[in-house]
Amino acid sequence: MSLGHACVDIYQGAVAALVPFLVSERAYGYAAASGVVLAASLLSSVVQPLFGALTDRWAMPWLLPVSTLVGGAGVALSGVTGSYAATLAVVAVSGIGVAAYHPESARVARLASRGSHTAMSWFSLGGNIGFAAAPLAVAAVIATGGLRASPLLALPAVAGAALCAAALRALRAPGAAAGPARASRGGEGRDDWPSFLRLSGAIMCRSIVFVGLSAFISLYVRERAGGGELAGTAALFVLYAGGAVGTVAGGGLAARHGRVPVVRWSYALTVLAVAGVVLVPGPALYLCVALASAGLYVPFSLHVTLGQDYLPRRVGTASGVTLGLTVSVGGLASPLIGALADATTLQTALSPLIALPALGCLLLRPLREPALPEAITQHPHPADAPERA
Repeated sequence: MSLGHACVDIYQGAVAALVPFLVSERAYGYAAASGVVLAASLLSSVVQPLFGALTDRWAMPWLLPVSTLVGGAGVALSGVTGSYAATLAVVAVSGIGVAAYHPESARVARLASRGSHTAMSWFSLGGNIGFAAAPLAVAAVIATGGLRASPLLALPAVAGAALCAAALRALRAPGAAAGPARASRGGEGRDDWPSFLRLSGAIMCRSIVFVGLSAFISLYVRERAGGGELAGTAALFVLYAGGAVGTVAGGGLAARHGRVPVVRWSYALTVLAVAGVVLVPGPALYLCVALASAGLYVPFSLHVTLGQDYLPRRVGTASGVTLGLTVSVGGLASPLIGALADATTLQTALSPLIALPALGCLLLRPLREPALPEAITQHPHPADAPERA
């Protein structure tokens, strides 16, 4: 499931990686190029909760390999379309495929992991690796063969679909952790909407900080620390590399100390780290970026499992919101940060990011650790699960 997640999330990062090639080969302006990215990312984030609601109602394990292929097909066709409208359409289809994958895959991975926070952190890490690998994959294909070579970008989707199918077969086998049919419907328990909404608000704060740093940290480090483009690239690498370490560490810390305390500590660390990014000059800025990355990524997989356990009857909806809708807020806020930077300075524009994880801490303060759903630990055979409307 983790490797399949990596194959799918390549297509989350691939559209943005295609932008320079679309600009150079098709003479797209910046507004047209940003429209291509928006068509994929915003639509994907918005419809993800809708797919979550559907999978709460009906068993849809087949959605995993199918959505993987759809996500890859849209990007693969983006280089051979003959018009701007057609390009928008195929990348939007790719975004829908990515959106359809995540709610169901998060649930199946949770059941396959038997409730292990460490295992879920590895599942989340797969997505992070896929996203980070997207520019390398696009550059390897398009820089050598041009946009006409884009159909080769369908290869990760084929591999991902095969991995998903293999995982589903394993879950259907006698004695498996749980079946995908059972995994794709809500379990027993009472939904705790107040806690879920508080968690979602905190995730929105985290999303704005992460997207804001991702978009502007390279430029900011070049201003504050000097060193030109290499310094900015190094800072961005630290932000992403620290995220990979933090995602895996989060699962281990949660297994020892509990999810809610670890998430609270992470947000508190992020307040101090982002303050350091904004205020500390010189080489020490890189240490602050690394700490900010850890604070932002340690709770990444824990957000998903907490959301699922706060809404045990609507696990798909919870997965769609925590993985999709709340994350899109960061993308919507990024232009506001840029506009403020144009009007003032980049340091001034990044300063409000210090307050957001503090607000997240306040939202998280009343939360309690939810109980682990029985469906995760009882390991029923998939055929035993009745439909629930």
